[in-house]
Amino acid sequence: MKIVVLDGYTMNPGDLSWKPLEEIGELIVHHRSKPEEVPSRIGDAEIVLTNKTVLDAKIIKASPALRYIGVLATGYNVVDLAAAQDRSICVTNIPDYSTQAVAQMVFALLLEICNQVGVHSQAVYRGEWSQKPDFCFWNHPLLELDGKTMGIIGYGQIGQAAARIARAFGMQVLIYAPRRHGALEEPGMRYGALEEVLSEADVISLHCPLRPETAGLIDQKRLAMMKRTAILINTARGPLIVEEDLRDALNEGRIYAAGLDVVSTEPIRPDNPLLYAKNCVITPHIAWASQESRRRLMTMAADNIRSFLAGAPKNRVYLA
Repeated sequence: MKIVVLDGYTMNPGDLSWKPLEEIGELIVHHRSKPEEVPSRIGDAEIVLTNKTVLDAKIIKASPALRYIGVLATGYNVVDLAAAQDRSICVTNIPDYSTQAVAQMVFALLLEICNQVGVHSQAVYRGEWSQKPDFCFWNHPLLELDGKTMGIIGYGQIGQAAARIARAFGMQVLIYAPRRHGALEEPGMRYGALEEVLSEADVISLHCPLRPETAGLIDQKRLAMMKRTAILINTARGPLIVEEDLRDALNEGRIYAAGLDVVSTEPIRPDNPLLYAKNCVITPHIAWASQESRRRLMTMAADNIRSFLAGAPKNRVYLA
């Protein structure tokens, strides 16, 4: 049984063991794969694992031995599901492996905006504190979360985890979700319409999937609904936001700040408009990447393959 990993570096840059997959069959790991390299690298492999390397209809057609595609992520838009289903190829993903890590990153971004830890630490190392006449100084407004309202758009596992953390900070939680999890409601948490969440929340955190109906969800019109003091957090998918509109809203002071772990094109392009926005914290899509999450990802990928080989595939995805 040959298993080919097309882009294994981001999951395992060298700090994890490939043993869970090596125990299943002959394992070939490529750090990265260019589009033109993919067909030959798949070759006669029956099992292929990919994170962001695209497997389109042409590649699937050119891989006659292929029986199983495992996506090393929750999102599976890199695979042409129709082409896979035409060939009866099983496609699986890995849900919920990074829930806690991503929820933690929401608040890492938010706290950086509220407390400006990095900015003040750099100021100390530049010698600014030692030159001040007082025992303390700050060069940026400092904000408390207690009593403020956290707006959560999308209420899957990560949205729910973020809501629990928000409550621990003393925040009220206002949720927009097409499907409501009524049993999870408690004092200090409630559902609202999208417009209500946008207009009432002090912090808005995006946790919805990227679909045709959510692409460009946060645009000029919806940014105009937000408070001038609002903070926007995105750890979901970059194209949920119209980046030019967010840049303009930040630069014109129509919202206060943004914390983003994702952008529309990754790696970020030098001309991305958000690089020219005020009060915008950007990290390089690392919310998912704790060692614990990546180890869990490896284990779940192996478990998915074993379940498939046993005739009872789990985490299988289908064309909607």
